[in-house]
Amino acid sequence: GCWWKTHDLTSVFFDVLFVLRVRVSRLSAGSAALECYCMGECPEHRLNNTCTVDHPEAMCFHHVQEVYNDHTGKVEIESSYGCLREQGAILACKGHLTKHKAPMNIRCCSNSDLCNYDLKIDVVRHDDEPTNEDLYTDYTHLVIFLLALTMCLFVTGLLCLFYRRRRKRLESSSTENEHFLRNGSKSLLELMEVSITSGSGSGLPKMVQRTIARQIELDCSIGKGRYGEVYRASWNGEYVACKVFNSTEEPSWCRETEIYQTNLLRHDHILGFIAADIRGHRGVTQLLLITNYHENGSLYDYLTINCLDEEQAVEMALTACSGLCHLHTEILGKQAKPAIAHRDIKSKNILVKRDGTCCIADFGLAVRLNMHTNQIDVGGQNTRVGTKRYMAPEVLEETLNTSNFNSYRQADMYSFGLVLWEITSRITLPGVEKPTPYQIPYHDIVPSDPTFEQMRKVVCSYGNRPEIPGAWMKNE
Repeated sequence: GCWWKTHDLTSVFFDVLFVLRVRVSRLSAGSAALECYCMGECPEHRLNNTCTVDHPEAMCFHHVQEVYNDHTGKVEIESSYGCLREQGAILACKGHLTKHKAPMNIRCCSNSDLCNYDLKIDVVRHDDEPTNEDLYTDYTHLVIFLLALTMCLFVTGLLCLFYRRRRKRLESSSTENEHFLRNGSKSLLELMEVSITSGSGSGLPKMVQRTIARQIELDCSIGKGRYGEVYRASWNGEYVACKVFNSTEEPSWCRETEIYQTNLLRHDHILGFIAADIRGHRGVTQLLLITNYHENGSLYDYLTINCLDEEQAVEMALTACSGLCHLHTEILGKQAKPAIAHRDIKSKNILVKRDGTCCIADFGLAVRLNMHTNQIDVGGQNTRVGTKRYMAPEVLEETLNTSNFNSYRQADMYSFGLVLWEITSRITLPGVEKPTPYQIPYHDIVPSDPTFEQMRKVVCSYGNRPEIPGAWMKNE
């Protein structure tokens, strides 16, 4: 069938005449040499598509094979004709009996000149022999495999490069860790001083934090909050405070840790941050936030059991105000600090240090002003957050201008004003035996756990504020 596809009618006519002429010529001459039709396998300098062999075992052949055409994308049958001159030509004529990469067939003859011209054969395909399409597919698969292998090697190279760089960073961190914790000889105070002088003022290096977090031992509970429990803990013979967040409160832990590690946040009157880490303890995940420990507890606890003289009250008020002022202040420069608003100022979130001064604590609801975009980073919180009793009127009415950072500052100052009232209420004034028992703001107007609506009515609708005793007004 393929031969007819490759010749037009004119060439067929002349080929038939040519074969008849050669056969008549051979019969008349009685030649012993065998003349074969050739196409595709013709020797050089031969004309009329013939070749001649003079050997007892010589034969003419017709060979067909499947070939994949790159241009058409199809498999085609390719034919070739010629002479087999060598001894053992009969073996070549049995070649179709063995498997080949591409299906093929060959037939031989020697009974007359140009006998192979009339041999009609088809390719022989063995049951498990691949077709040329299969071979082409295998080639495609090979190319795909090589490309995939190249990509894998490329990715592996990148991973190795990343691993080497990460290893160098870890080795650097480890060296830094050893610098901070060499032989456990440094106290927490010394560690903090080194971190301030050698770093950005945002806390200890990560590896040091992780080491401390894994070495602390929890002693006893000293308080509970909405996000977890606070423990007194010990590390290297020193007491620290460890706030353990509930596993469901990871966003709050992340936010407070993020705020504490703000550049240049460290200040005498802001609770000293030591470390933050996540660890497993008895099958439970613990989110730890470790800070300085102050045995006097919160301002709320201190005022509940202690009276103040005027000097003590002023010292507490000034130091707490100093911490809040530092929090609110934006510091420009290479090591810059953004302005931060607390949003939950109250006596329970202010701690009393051993020397009677105060420091601001608990930054889980804090917001920051982005110094580059001038946008306010609220950390996924809504506007009306904090302790309802201490909320500013604009927060209760939900009229706070959330696009203006000063609005958050002003709300903090309203809350701080209530704290000042609490401090002042515990001062022992001249001529007064002892101050009134400690009370929280609006204690005589709203219940212990008021609703938003109750506080809104008292503060906004009725305009109530904590009472100022007459004795305060008379004091010079």
